[in-house]
Amino acid sequence: MSSPASRTATRQIGDAEVTILTDGRTEFGPELFPGTPEERISAVLSAQQVEAIATNFNAVLIRNGGKTILCDAGPRDLFGPTCGFLPQAMEEAGVGADQVGVLFATHLHPDHVAGMITQSGEAVFPAAELVVTREEHAFWSDAAKTDAAPAPLPDWGRLARAVLAAYGDRLRLIEAGGEIAPGLTSMPLAGHTPGHGGWRLSSGAGHLIHGGDIIHAPALQAADPDIGIAFDMDMGTARATRKRLLDELATEGALFTGGHFLHPAFHVAVRDGAGYRLEWP
Repeated sequence: MSSPASRTATRQIGDAEVTILTDGRTEFGPELFPGTPEERISAVLSAQQVEAIATNFNAVLIRNGGKTILCDAGPRDLFGPTCGFLPQAMEEAGVGADQVGVLFATHLHPDHVAGMITQSGEAVFPAAELVVTREEHAFWSDAAKTDAAPAPLPDWGRLARAVLAAYGDRLRLIEAGGEIAPGLTSMPLAGHTPGHGGWRLSSGAGHLIHGGDIIHAPALQAADPDIGIAFDMDMGTARATRKRLLDELATEGALFTGGHFLHPAFHVAVRDGAGYRLEWP
C-alpha cells in the first residue's frame, strides 16, 4: 500500500481509487490543548509509548467514475520546511494539477486551502471547480466576522477570501450533507469552524469516511476524546462531535481517514476503555 519513504497511500474503495497525500508533518505542544493538564497529556502519550504529539497534513485524491477529485490541499509554504509537499505527493500519485476537476475544502483553515493558490493568489488547479459548504463560505467571506477577531483569525480570513476569489465563477456552494461529486457526500461535523465537515465516499460495496479536523492529534484525541484543541472555534461542540463520530465509527467498523492522521492514514476505530484505539486495517 505504501513505503516508508512514500508520501502516498492508496486503497481501492469499491470502484474508486483513493490516495492519501501527505503534504507534511509537525508536532504540537501541550499548550495547544487548553483545559487539559500537562500531566494528563503525558499519561496518554506514555500509555501509547509515544513521546511527541505528532500530526500530519493530509489531502485526499479520489479517482472515481472518470472524475479526479482533490479534498483539501495542504498549507503550501505557511507552516515551515516540514510541510508544503503536496506537489511531490501528487507527482508520486501520477496526477497533475490540471487533471483535478473537483476541489473540495472540508473547511477554510490555511492548512487545508493555502495549497489551492500560489503565493501571488492564482489558482493552482486551473480546471477545478471549488466546492465549499454554504455555511463555511458565509463565515469566511465576510471580513467583518474575522477582522475584529483575535489573531490569527484576521490573517486566516484574508487567505480564505483569496482562495475563494481565485476560483471565482468556478466556486460551487453546497448545503451541509450535499453532494460534492457522484458517490461523494459532505458530512457536517460541528464545532471546528462554522461550516466544518468531512465526507462519505460510497462506491459499490465500499465506503470511506473522512472526519475532517475533528481529530488533530490522533495519539491524544482518539484515546481521550475529551481533549480539545485550541484551533476549535467551539471546543465544547467539537468535543461532542468527536465522541459521537468515534462511537459511530467503532460501532460500524467503518474505514475512515482525516486531515491529520499519521501515514498511511487509513484507520478503523476500536473501543479501548473510555476511549478508542486507532488501527491500520
